[in-house]
Amino acid sequence: MISKELARVVSTGKVLFGYKQALKKAEEAKAFIISSDCPRKKEIMEIAKDKPVYIYKGNNIELGSACGKPFGVSVLTILDEGKSNIMNIIKG
Repeated sequence: MISKELARVVSTGKVLFGYKQALKKAEEAKAFIISSDCPRKKEIMEIAKDKPVYIYKGNNIELGSACGKPFGVSVLTILDEGKSNIMNIIKG
């Protein structure tokens, strides 16, 4: 279910890929999705403060693939969820 919503948020919403982008836009972010093998997981969780953080069960290659990208994604920063229900899934 999360993979379908990831593809939808990437195509209809506004997202950023990578750790550095997450740091730059932490204030504007609505949520963060982190791959299970992200080496900076702890730092992202600290900058997220009270914003939702979802640990993706797969590694960065699998997260990148779920986002429709031909590269690994360690952190996906959601600025706008678009037409997806990703926020409901993340918040549980």
